[in-house]
Order: sequence, then C-alpha cells, then structure tokens
Amino acid sequence: PQLAAPQLATSNPTLTTVALEKPFCMFDSSLSPNKSYSVYLYAMMESAVAGSSPVTDHGGKALNSTFQQTSGGRLSPYKAAVFSVPNCASPPDPADVGDVNKVADVLKQHLFRVGDDGTCLYDPNFLDVCNPPLAPDTTYRFKYTLVDNTDGIMKDQTLWSDPIKTRRVKLPMKIDTWPGRRSGGMIVITSILSVFLFLLLSGFFASVFSSVKGLEDSSVETRHVPQTAQHGEPRPQEGSE
Repeated sequence: PQLAAPQLATSNPTLTTVALEKPFCMFDSSLSPNKSYSVYLYAMMESAVAGSSPVTDHGGKALNSTFQQTSGGRLSPYKAAVFSVPNCASPPDPADVGDVNKVADVLKQHLFRVGDDGTCLYDPNFLDVCNPPLAPDTTYRFKYTLVDNTDGIMKDQTLWSDPIKTRRVKLPMKIDTWPGRRSGGMIVITSILSVFLFLLLSGFFASVFSSVKGLEDSSVETRHVPQTAQHGEPRPQEGSE
C-alpha cells in the first residue's frame, strides 16, 4: 500500500486518516476464473512488529480481528476494510479529477481512506467492518490481502507498507499568526476590507457632524429674529372734554 498521490488527496495524512491507493493490477496473477474475491485491508501500529504479525490463522483463513480486539492496532493487525478487487483493465483516469461531475467517483474507485468512520465504534447496530479514526502523531503500517469469498482463505498478499505517520495536533499558542505567513491574496483582501471599513466609518461620522452642525445653525438664527413691538392705543389726556 502506498500513500495517495498529492493531486488526488491533499493534506495526506491528516490527524486521524490516511488515504491509500487501491491495489490495481496487484493480484491479477492470483485470480481464478469463476471465483469471487475480495480485498482485505489490515492496519496496525508500528509498535506491533510487522515481521511477526500474521493476518491469517493456522488454516490460512484471513483474520477478522477488529479495532477493539487489537486495541486500535497496538497489539496486532486489525481488519480496517473489505472491498471488491479493483478492475485492472479499466483503472480510473486521474485526468477526470478536474471534472467536478466525475471527481467523487474517481476518488472512490482509486483511493481508500483509513480512519474515515467516526461513528461505527459507538453504533450498536453497526455490522460492517469498522474503520474508526486513527490516533494522531502515530506511525502505522498497512497490508492488502486477496481473499476467496467462498472459504475465506487468503490467496495472496502485499508486503507491509512503509511506516506512515499521522499528523501531530498543533497547540493554539504555537500557531503562527504573523502576516508574513499569509498568502499575498489574503493580505490584499484584508487591506481592501480595512480601507472600506475606514471609509464607511468616516462617512458615518461626517454625516453625524453635519446633522449636529445644522441643528446648531438653526438655533442661532431663531434667537436673532427681531420681535415685533406691540403699540397700544393712546391713553386719553386728563381734563380733556
């Protein structure tokens, strides 16, 4: 098993998953006509020695060890997946990854993601092979086997993969927030948004200032309007007839 090509799976491995290429054309010489086969994927931690980690019993039958039984692969390999033998005659075309209508099917045919099921361990009704998340910052090895569906006998197998380590959790205080680590596009967008915010606030304050100034001018004009003097009728003189 090999890590998926970067153009097919970015950020691989992640904290809890590893995307592997499926075994195209690996088992063709072991296939017999009129027989039904499946591919079993086994996973284990690097701490479990690969050379002394068989995936069959004494009768040659493929083991069905689970994630729980092997303590997540710490003690021995566990069966992480079962899928059909990939069709060597018509492998997926990597060029189809650029087509949004085909990319999902291409990735499903070409890759298998170990650790992609976050619910199977806690679902009492789950009956399929459990593929729970892997441990962060941990080294794993993987193996593909060809199994006869009739009797469960293993017919062929690959070597154990090279050590593959999941990513380490990064503490929040160690995340670099210095702008120099940001892309040029992010810096340009941030600068433009900052200018827009400054202009918006400037316009708001100008509008408020203009409204207050207008009210003050109106009040001053009102106070300076002269009041009309009221003249009463002349009072009659004393002694007049």
